[in-house]
Amino acid sequence: MAGGVDAERGGLDELMLAMDVVDTLRHEEAALTREISRDEREDVLMERLRGLYAAQGIAVTDEALHAGIAALREKRFAYVRRGSALGRRLAGLWIARGKIAAVAGLVLLIAVGGVGWSAWRAGEAERARIAQAELIGSVLPQRLSAAHAAALAEARVPDAREQADALRTRAEGYLAAGDAARASATVAELEALRDALALSYVLRIVVDEEIPTGVFRIPDANERARNYYLVVQPIGPDGRVLELPVESEETNETTRVSVFGVRVPERTFEAVRRDKEDDGIIRDDVLGEKPRGALDVEWAMPVEGGRITDW
Repeated sequence: MAGGVDAERGGLDELMLAMDVVDTLRHEEAALTREISRDEREDVLMERLRGLYAAQGIAVTDEALHAGIAALREKRFAYVRRGSALGRRLAGLWIARGKIAAVAGLVLLIAVGGVGWSAWRAGEAERARIAQAELIGSVLPQRLSAAHAAALAEARVPDAREQADALRTRAEGYLAAGDAARASATVAELEALRDALALSYVLRIVVDEEIPTGVFRIPDANERARNYYLVVQPIGPDGRVLELPVESEETNETTRVSVFGVRVPERTFEAVRRDKEDDGIIRDDVLGEKPRGALDVEWAMPVEGGRITDW
């Protein structure tokens, strides 16, 4: 019985050695498997294997070496994939089904989101188109008609009526061309003209401890010159101070202000200064008047027209 066990163990050891020889040959394939592929003598290969094992202190029998070489040639211990390539691929897909489902869900979500975004954009574009059509078709024409009629009703001079007619013609051209933005801007100009025609006020020279009556500037273009300004307030028929859109000749910006300076000749500036020096009161304190229905101020004193909004 013991002899049978020893024989079985010895056979197993030889098998393990043969498998180790095969493994050694695979790891040394750069140097050793080429020896087999070139069909060199087996004793040369045996000698090289003995040297490898001797260097590791392992005793290997010739039978184990022969068995290992034969096993390598016959691919006896090589792993061979079972089943077809298609079967292996399907099995791999089944194993990765969780990741595949997640990726597919993400792709579907992106696709649905893209469709939703496109639909929203298309809806927005359609709503904008409808809004513009309504603007051109009804809203702007009604505003245009009302503003033009009101401007003509307020106009007292031919220039005002001509300007109102010109703005109406320009706005109608933009409406016919489908240009809602420019049509709307032109209608706004006509409405501003209507409002300006409806205003009436006098430009009264300011006498106030906190606000100067007049100022002068030295222009950058000529440091030896001076520009003179009288500071005024627009006063309405009811005595209230008005706010007007005024463009500053220094900044070219238009702001709504209730106090501003009007550029005048030096002689006008000096006449007002002398008037005030007598007793602190300016008897001729109206620089100009803007009648209702007129476009421009009718000046009571000589002016040069430029305006400033700070000093």
